Amino acid sequence: MKNFPKIWMNGKFVNFEDAKIHVLTHSLHYGNAIFEGVRCYETEKGPAVFRLREHLNRLFNSAKTYCMKIPYSKEELRQATLSLLRVNKVKECYIRPIVFYGAEHIGLEPEGLKVNVALIAIPWGHYFGEKIEKGVRAKISSWCRINPMIVPPQAKSAGNYANSLLAKMEATSSGYDEAIMQNISGYIAEGPGENIFIVRQGKLITPPVHAGILIGVTRDSIMRIAKDMDIETIIRDIPREELYIADEAFFTGTAAEVTPIIEVDDRVIGNGRRGQITEKLQSEFFDILRGKDERYYDWLEFVY
Repeated sequence: MKNFPKIWMNGKFVNFEDAKIHVLTHSLHYGNAIFEGVRCYETEKGPAVFRLREHLNRLFNSAKTYCMKIPYSKEELRQATLSLLRVNKVKECYIRPIVFYGAEHIGLEPEGLKVNVALIAIPWGHYFGEKIEKGVRAKISSWCRINPMIVPPQAKSAGNYANSLLAKMEATSSGYDEAIMQNISGYIAEGPGENIFIVRQGKLITPPVHAGILIGVTRDSIMRIAKDMDIETIIRDIPREELYIADEAFFTGTAAEVTPIIEVDDRVIGNGRRGQITEKLQSEFFDILRGKDERYYDWLEFVY
């Protein structure tokens, strides 16, 4: 993977190859790093970061959930992110802010540990490649989505993604592109790294927060775009079998963007191609990312 030369780490720019941590790093052992995924897109007015403030809000909420005090303000990290992109002369990329405890001791209790912050810019195209248009085949995972009584699913912590990793590996090793996870009650929650929507009778349906989902920034964006298009969104529990009979389905996420789902458990969704509503929402979403719709300029943080 090609890399940009500089990483922002604890207030300083360091060379990519010098951004190293100790093997006793607390968050490496106990999974309590918190992070975000953000994208920067090239527009006619220069590179712009999509909904950076909302991602930073979620980062700070995740940190608060884990009683982790980030040693920078949201504004400082916003400015640092933009500076990182300028230093690396980035036109388009994926951005990974991550906050983690240091290696001052190995005990479970993080008291007395330094809180480290890093911002990394990574060249990364569409998560599913050309299937962003063609659509993906998905499998209902045998692994359930993490339960809120065990760990907080609304906090974007590193440890939560062990759950996602198992589901993803199971799906891909079985010949599918992605997994879909149910909660312990048997209702659809989300993908390993994406929220999910289905379309029935011209209406969007997406699982509620209590299903154990991560509250996605892209999920919120799609619901707001749909409202502006007079497409109704219903937030409710979705049983597994309702996926099979959906007219359309799609994933949303910073990595996945808006990706059609054309098959679930070998059942073809709709006509087996990207549906009309999915395509309409996807097209508008990418127009917004590229700065082609001025109504949503407040979602774009221009780098220059």
